[in-house]
Amino acid sequence: MGKSANSVRFAAVGDLHVTKDHAGSLRAFFAQAAETADALLLCGDLTDYGTAEEAHVLADELSVVKIPIIAVLGNHDYESGTPQVVIEQLAKHGVRVLDGEACEIEGVGIAGTKGFAGGFGRGSLGAWGEPAIKMFVQEALHEAMKLESALAKLRTPRRIALLHYSPVASTLAGEPAEIFPFLGSSRLEDPLLRYPVDAVFHGHAHRGTMEGKTINGIPVFNVAKPLLQRSRPDQPAFRLYEMPREAQSPQAHPQPQGQPEVAVAK
Repeated sequence: MGKSANSVRFAAVGDLHVTKDHAGSLRAFFAQAAETADALLLCGDLTDYGTAEEAHVLADELSVVKIPIIAVLGNHDYESGTPQVVIEQLAKHGVRVLDGEACEIEGVGIAGTKGFAGGFGRGSLGAWGEPAIKMFVQEALHEAMKLESALAKLRTPRRIALLHYSPVASTLAGEPAEIFPFLGSSRLEDPLLRYPVDAVFHGHAHRGTMEGKTINGIPVFNVAKPLLQRSRPDQPAFRLYEMPREAQSPQAHPQPQGQPEVAVAK
């Protein structure tokens, strides 16, 4: 399928959990995604244990993809303590991994970071008590600040936020309620209220719900591959999302009051 003059198409999927045993098994899947989209978005947990071997297998499977690939890491990619190895292996094959950065594809700005846990609304964990609790909350705040920084760099009229953890509880419905605080954080929603986007993509919640919204109405899509496979067994296990190419007024996404001008991220 060639490029459309009217729209930009994104294929989004997360939670691939690639191991060495996946060698040769994902190329057809990635080729199908590349055939239908202008860019591929990967929402974390790209590998199962975050090893160089797993990252090499994934990169090799992605070699069939000739469209831009933008990714964020997930918690599994940190398991071995060497997330940079995963990033380096993927970078060798042209995958752009965002960690509080932004980029532009076909006129659409993409801001990405892993995100973190912590809970939602009044159930959010507070930075009070033991140092370990304060460190946990600080990590959630740090990831939210990285997302905000990335969003602030964008000057494109169309924008996407790419995460692994969810910024809303609605896409977690179906998971045990007891583990909601470990699947995302409403602190990730706060930057999306100050810097609205057209859509948010995340993974992590394998038994969640495919669609939700932020409190300001931004659509949020859970694209965890196991969820897509189970919910739509007759369709490819990625989310195809189309955005119009028509330019919008810059006022469609106004900058917050008092925020300094920042150059467009390239």
